[in-house]
Parts: sequence; structure tokens; C-alpha cells
Amino acid sequence: MTAPRLGSLTWVPAAERPDLLGAPVAAALPLLSGPVFVAEIDDDLADTAAFTDAYAVPAEASANCVVVAARRAGQTTMAACVVLATTRADVNGLVRRHLAARKASFAPQDVAVAESGMAYGGITPVGLPTDWPVLVDPAVAAADWVVIGSGTRGSKLAVPGSVLSALPAAVVLEGLGQPLSAADAAQASGPSRRERAPDDSDVGWGERVETPDDDRRYLEERPPHWGSD
Repeated sequence: MTAPRLGSLTWVPAAERPDLLGAPVAAALPLLSGPVFVAEIDDDLADTAAFTDAYAVPAEASANCVVVAARRAGQTTMAACVVLATTRADVNGLVRRHLAARKASFAPQDVAVAESGMAYGGITPVGLPTDWPVLVDPAVAAADWVVIGSGTRGSKLAVPGSVLSALPAAVVLEGLGQPLSAADAAQASGPSRRERAPDDSDVGWGERVETPDDDRRYLEERPPHWGSD
């Protein structure tokens, strides 16, 4: 299949460059239903705003994978939400209800990395643990090509949206991606290295969120194997 034309990057079949992929991503490639391409990037430019500026890939062609921790009846389960970079996942509303959870929160950075086995800033729906629900926005599922993480910060994947919606644990969820607020859009438009982009937060490829009192209580109650704050 012909490589996609996305920005200034050189895309090659991902199977030819396993060295550019996180281990869980490389292991999942043979199980995918369609083509996957990879492009090498500067790992300092992995965050969405910096990436789109440097490589001329439109934000509407990029997707973020947000890691969510859902709590119900004293149990915490993990899930992933895949939305276009021009939107944010409705975690506290739609996602919480879909997962039948009492509370749904963005997973802390250390938890997202440890539980996914992927690098901070490169978490992607391909190769996640098989028991994680993967919630996909319809706009992602309908995309001819979408740019996502590769499990590392040093590359990106280009995947048809239909491949993501065909993942074994995937569910296409109408209304998952909500428009960015004016503040979100301003923050994403051009951050400096010290002023991190919305997806360069404590949830890997996700959104910056504050930690209210309820979240602090949740973090204090998280399982011991998640480590200390």
C-alpha cells in the first residue's frame, strides 16, 4: 500500500522498523486489520503542538490516546480514549457513564506508563493490555489516516481510522470527543518547552487537568502496586 502523505515526514511500513516502536506496539502489529506506517521524529517534539509545528501535520489529522482510571465498588480499572487532537475526551461525563463507574479520572503519569508499558508522551491504542476498553471517537474511526503515538517518543504511527475501530477491545462512542474550550485552544496553539502542551501531561497523550479534592482522595486510595505519589 502507498505510504500516506502527512506533513514533511517520511513514512515507512512499521513492520520494517520495529526499532522505532515500543515493545507492546511491535508485538501487536501482526494482529492489526490493516496497514500501519511509522515515521521517526525528534523525541523532544513528540508533544502535539510542537509536533504539528515542526512536521506540518495538521492537528485534525492527529489523535490523542488518553489513559483513564475508572473506580467502581472499590475496584479500579483502566481504559483508553482516542480522540482527535482538536478535541478533548469527555471523561467525567460520557466515559464515566459508559464504564458504569462511580468516578473516572485521568490516570497519573506514572500509572499510565507502568500499566501500559509505553513511554510517557507516546502512549497509543495499539498494543495496550487486552483487558482495557478502548473508546474511539467516530471522527477518528472515519479518518482515512490518523497520526498516533508509537509507544515511544521518537516516532509516530500513521493508521487508518478503521484499523483503530477494529481493535479487539475498541468501541466507537458517539460524542466522546468534545470541542476544546478557548483556554484549551490557546494553550495548545504554541507552548514553549517550559510551558507544556495539553497532551504532555500526567496522562501521557491526554489533557492537562487539575487535581480536585476528590481526585486527591482517589490517588491516596489507589492500589499499592501503583507506587507512591
